[in-house]
Amino acid sequence: MIDEIKANLDLLIFNYPSGLKVNSLIAAKCFGLQEANVCPGNGAAELINSLMKILKGNVGIILPTFEEYPNRLNQDNIVPFSPGNINFSYTADDLMRYYDDLNIAALILINPDNPSGNFIEIFDVLRLAKWAQKKGIRLVVDESFVDFSNSPNTTSLLSLKVLQDNPGLIVVKSISKSYGIPGLRLGLICSADNELIQYIKNDISIWNINSIAEFYLQICEKYKDDYKYGIEIFKEIREDFLEKLRGIKNLRVLPTQANFVMCELLDCHSATLLSENLLSDYNILIKDLSTKKGIDGEYIRITIKKKEENDLLVDVMHELLDGGDNANE
Repeated sequence: MIDEIKANLDLLIFNYPSGLKVNSLIAAKCFGLQEANVCPGNGAAELINSLMKILKGNVGIILPTFEEYPNRLNQDNIVPFSPGNINFSYTADDLMRYYDDLNIAALILINPDNPSGNFIEIFDVLRLAKWAQKKGIRLVVDESFVDFSNSPNTTSLLSLKVLQDNPGLIVVKSISKSYGIPGLRLGLICSADNELIQYIKNDISIWNINSIAEFYLQICEKYKDDYKYGIEIFKEIREDFLEKLRGIKNLRVLPTQANFVMCELLDCHSATLLSENLLSDYNILIKDLSTKKGIDGEYIRITIKKKEENDLLVDVMHELLDGGDNANE
């Protein structure tokens, strides 16, 4: 794919991209949807910004979360849910019980969640969507990391039937995260609520997608089998990495079905100091979660990368957290 993009680089750089309508058609074709149900964005962040303008009233937010959603809202309108357990795990039933008697106009679910990696199977997400529809609540599902889940079932909500059967459902997907192309800045928002999608299209720039990103959408279908194969390899690498992380003293590894893992530091180790040491001494960047809303304690988030990069981090973490007793040779 990279070679094909490189071969067309001159053409792509020296010509304008298509406008929003054409790119909506291309994106819809990629996911088997209709143009009226899809709006592509300059990353999911552009679309989240527009979406948050539409969500009036109180909004249910699961904490801790991806801050782009709550940061775009009036803080007085946020009705938070905290799982209340050491793994930050929760189910669709937990959310329905908690919000059943609360006054919210929308509920935002990131699935798998960020940073916890918590995952809800699609049939339970659809139950949640039916509950929300019955109560007149918009359900926003961000499925940017869903391709990484271990589920044996179909996981994506990006289906024409699913959207039409659940008119109050809004699905956000970051192509940047799912496909590992953050520099291209691509995201999607999809819904059977055509008025909502049209509002977002009117709110963003007509040329919000650059030529290289548009070309990616045009050719990605050809490489879907390579992508599926890559996902299976990734899952094997993730399991190997998690097993090695579990062998590090003073590190508690949370379950995850995303391309990152949340860990708790034990025995008075500081997430801030560890993050600073890794960056300054080893040129390794991890996420310090100690100041994140909804987290009380010393937590970090680690991205799952190539095996050699994962092994390097494991060796360094052994050295910093347990004196290197179990470091890889």
